[in-house]
Amino acid sequence: MTTPQDQPTRRIGDADRDAAVRRLQDAYAEGLLTHEEMDERVGLALAAATRGELASALDALPDEVPEAPSTIAAYGGRIERRGAWRVPRHVKVESAFGRVRLDLSRAVIEHPVVHIELHLGTGRAKITVPRDAVVDVEGLNTGWKDSRYTPRARPGPAGPTIRITGTMGFGRLKIRHARR
Repeated sequence: MTTPQDQPTRRIGDADRDAAVRRLQDAYAEGLLTHEEMDERVGLALAAATRGELASALDALPDEVPEAPSTIAAYGGRIERRGAWRVPRHVKVESAFGRVRLDLSRAVIEHPVVHIELHLGTGRAKITVPRDAVVDVEGLNTGWKDSRYTPRARPGPAGPTIRITGTMGFGRLKIRHARR
């Protein structure tokens, strides 16, 4: 059986290029690439049209080990994380009934990109992100009410990227930036 990696002439799409760029940025953040190497390889990844061309941009990087998400779950009641808690790269939050409050303003964030995957039935969710964070909510499906998020009026230097995906049934997600 052949896998897509065994077909170097197979054409790729924007999602493949975006994933490669994220991997290169993570490698740079981990100190595996210099700034110049990252710039050069990102250029190669964005110009790639086939799997073989994309593979050359990712050459010599260690194999990507899929990381299992850390799961925070409750059937009912409240899920709350605040203070100086360590935020994993991928957090999965599951709740059938109840409220979710994640405060990342004082949290220890060691990764340039944090993925928060929400699976909520009913109830509200509130996420407070660091003042300099970049928030991406494109992968979030809301069933009843749209999420409330207003990007910062005066963007400064970019901090971590908080990528929020998943599904919300009956409830609303409110995202705000910390004031300090």
